[in-house]
Amino acid sequence: MLVYEGKLIRLELVGDSPMQLKAEGFLSPFARRFLKSFNKLLSYEKPIGKREGKLILSTWTPPIPSPAFSRLLKANMEASIRKRTPEQVSIAITTRCSNKCKHCGVANVPTADLSFDVVKKVISDAIKLGTYLITFDGGEPLFRGDLEDMIRYVDPSKAITATFTSGYGLTERRAESLKASGLYTVRVSLDYPEAKEHDEFRGRVGAFRDAYKAVVNSLFYDLLVDLFVVIGPHNIDRLEDFYSLACDWGVSELSIYEIVSVGRWEGDVLSKEDIKRLSEFHISKNTSKDGVRVTVFPYVMSNEMMGCFAGRKWAHITATGDVLPCAYIPHSFGNVNSESFAKAWRRIVRSSLLKGCPGECRMKDPSFREKVIER
Repeated sequence: MLVYEGKLIRLELVGDSPMQLKAEGFLSPFARRFLKSFNKLLSYEKPIGKREGKLILSTWTPPIPSPAFSRLLKANMEASIRKRTPEQVSIAITTRCSNKCKHCGVANVPTADLSFDVVKKVISDAIKLGTYLITFDGGEPLFRGDLEDMIRYVDPSKAITATFTSGYGLTERRAESLKASGLYTVRVSLDYPEAKEHDEFRGRVGAFRDAYKAVVNSLFYDLLVDLFVVIGPHNIDRLEDFYSLACDWGVSELSIYEIVSVGRWEGDVLSKEDIKRLSEFHISKNTSKDGVRVTVFPYVMSNEMMGCFAGRKWAHITATGDVLPCAYIPHSFGNVNSESFAKAWRRIVRSSLLKGCPGECRMKDPSFREKVIER
């Protein structure tokens, strides 16, 4: 299956179980590192399935083949010659939220909504720079009645769209509206696999019920649904329970991120042994033919795979307009209320602060934390 063809490189998916990505052309030697990590994923990763004749590998990647997937490949080919692309751009469109989560990363951010006009400019800039995934974040993005208009503004031939949600307000009617707008994925966040603990962690009775209803309503309207779990020492022993719940609810994917010590979180973070445990969980679940696909970001962003995405593959815009290398590094490289996202991205790319490609979250490094938090 031909998935990308340029003047200097041609990429094909070959085989069945497992599929492999092969390159031909002048630039193919430069693609070795990307091909190695991508084919490692393909060698044991079960895809979500097929839709309209296209392979859906993950809720985090465009359908294969598609113009948007070609943009993913192009971005990674260019990365091999040290050109950075903001492959994934997340936009916090509001700080408003119904919950008071113990790990909220925006607890100290002033109440704000990013204007629709500014969001449109960010999307336009991101698409021009090569972005293939636009994610709407919060707060709770569903507080915005114009979320669907934002989704429609993203050209589906260029990028897929996703929205995070706690589930609050995701009624059947809203799910239908999101589907009609062209939304690709709903990411429903969960902190515990049981109602009592989840509600307590979120600071609101009914939070678990809202998450479940959001999953049901989204699946009814044939949206891809990702159950998004932030794992820390407080819930790492519930991995199998989260997995069983994801299978029972029938979601498309279970994504796992590690807790970061920012915002309201004052607890411990994961140890190296915990990260190893998560990596083993990722591999074991994806080598099994049964059950839900799993994406464990501490593994995907390790040195063994692709490295940390912050400022290399990912940029985040806060609801006050600040451009960050990721949602967890509190250092602004510009503000989209007064200048373009493209200009701020260029600053990120040139910054000595973000040199190299660490195999773990930069915010675990005390010296790095001191630099970004004190500035």
